[in-house]
Amino acid sequence: MQKAGVIIVFFIGLSQFANAQPDRWQQRIKYQVAVNVNVITNRFTGTEKIDYWNNSPDTLTRLFFHTYWNAFQPNSMMDVRSRELGKIVDGNDRNNQPVYDWDGRVKDRIQHLKPGEIGWDSVQSIKINGTDEKLVWHETILEVRLDKAVLPHSKTSLDVVFNCQVPLQVRRSGRDNAEGIRYSMSQWYPKMVEYDYQGWNANPYIAREFYGVWGDYDVNITIDKSYMVAASGTLQNPNDIGFGYEADGIKVKTATGSTLTWKFSGQNIHDFVWAADPTYTMIKKQITNGPLIYVVYKKVDSLQVKWHQFADTMEAAYPFMGKTFGAYAYKNYTFIQGGDGGMEYPMATLIRNASIGTGIHEWMHSWYQGMMGSNESLYPWMDEGFASYAEARTTAWLHKDTFAFNGAYRGYYNLAKSGKEEPLSTHSDHYNTNFAYNAAAYSKGAVFMAQLGYIVGDSVLNKILLEYYTEWHFKHPNPNDFIRVAEKVSGMELQWYKEYWIYTTKTIDYAVGDINNTQGQTLITLKRLGYMPMPIDVLVTYKDGTKELHYIPMNLMYGAKAAENNVTRIVHSEWKWTDPEYYLPVSKGIADIKEIEIDPSKRLADINRTNNKLTVPN
Repeated sequence: MQKAGVIIVFFIGLSQFANAQPDRWQQRIKYQVAVNVNVITNRFTGTEKIDYWNNSPDTLTRLFFHTYWNAFQPNSMMDVRSRELGKIVDGNDRNNQPVYDWDGRVKDRIQHLKPGEIGWDSVQSIKINGTDEKLVWHETILEVRLDKAVLPHSKTSLDVVFNCQVPLQVRRSGRDNAEGIRYSMSQWYPKMVEYDYQGWNANPYIAREFYGVWGDYDVNITIDKSYMVAASGTLQNPNDIGFGYEADGIKVKTATGSTLTWKFSGQNIHDFVWAADPTYTMIKKQITNGPLIYVVYKKVDSLQVKWHQFADTMEAAYPFMGKTFGAYAYKNYTFIQGGDGGMEYPMATLIRNASIGTGIHEWMHSWYQGMMGSNESLYPWMDEGFASYAEARTTAWLHKDTFAFNGAYRGYYNLAKSGKEEPLSTHSDHYNTNFAYNAAAYSKGAVFMAQLGYIVGDSVLNKILLEYYTEWHFKHPNPNDFIRVAEKVSGMELQWYKEYWIYTTKTIDYAVGDINNTQGQTLITLKRLGYMPMPIDVLVTYKDGTKELHYIPMNLMYGAKAAENNVTRIVHSEWKWTDPEYYLPVSKGIADIKEIEIDPSKRLADINRTNNKLTVPN
């Protein structure tokens, strides 16, 4: 009954989504992929039958494919970029030794790969209606110059023949990683580049982030029968395969040949990952009113308990995740030990070990990137930042913490004070440093969402999260799409917040100034020292123990947040963003004031909190 319930929810969700989406075209694709893996040579051959719907108003004279594994060769763009960033010094460590701006997983490892360890993705041919199309290679981007253009609002079918060598694991993809996983197969097939309202998104593979066409995948993987496979999608022949996938009570027949063919299918996804190892084992958990989760990991007896605790925690976390961020829209989800840390894919993730925080973070990517498929290359903070925010909230709920975002705020403050901050609008591959990218995408992106709760109120933010899911899952939302949802739900104008936080590096710094008595009225001077304006909460504590919470809207909002947590407050006139000072009237005299504090909830990302509080001497 539970499985049927999940399927019903899934199709109801699709139906509701189809009626709710904004009117913006997007391309559509269907892959039928078959690969035959040679575990001795670490190579495989493959074919793709692709149906591609050009739903755009544009005539396409060429197509593009990602061929990611060509990055894992000496002197590739990824190799050179990593070595160049590794020359930058990010300060000194505790021993006063220089800290270099490496991605520690890559460093200069690609440069030292031997011919049998490199990766390559070689497309032999692409045919349309039996005609070979002209192929032009740009390392990790394959350009297809079409014999006949693809017309607007038309369907085209392609036949692709390719072969690959699996690289020694360096970054996300590859074989024989540090945990001993034989194959972590991400970015493994020739993948169509997304064409959207901004044109082709043909980003070379430098290190980061992905973007794909929404579609359906049927993937057949033929591999040595001793290997267990975990993947995106749902296994279609579990009772023939076994390995724990089979239904209860089914006795799986022993394979007569040397290989097995695993048949996976995934609908309405934009990528596909798989992994394989002969020592994999599995935990299965059917979540009530939620998906079936698989936890697939390398069987090590001493770690079994940790993986079972991991699975139990993911099961416990889902009700909060589904209620807060929207229902997970697929039948199943798989946590796969593999890769180089944590990396999200539709319906699955690669994770290194049984880390609860990593597991929650990667699963939350199923919302922010998996279902709301933002362009990660252009807006990595909408993916990493939103997932970090959701991870923090979910983890805090599990642990009953009161404030979940201390780490994100610290990361942002370090960035803002480093002198290396770049706007969040920077393309993920084009940040000057790894440090700036990581702090911006993860920390500043998470603070964007937490601080939005300060602006509109946390209860309103919760409504925004669900409405964003309703309007934009199975779409490609951009920053303005999110802000428009927030504006409609909150009743406020929020373009100013988007413009300041995303497109500039201006910072917030408010201070408590003098207290004066003017014509019998006690006035507290508040100062805006930073260049980013914000609404302000001020808590005044009097010596008799009474408190007053004052709220000052900012004029560009054209609105005010409602009182939070049933706390009585005093609402004042707007603070005009052009004014560096504001005079706050309070009800009692100077001698009665004990303390004045700006932002007592500490959700305002004020880079200098030392001037936010003033204690009046007795």
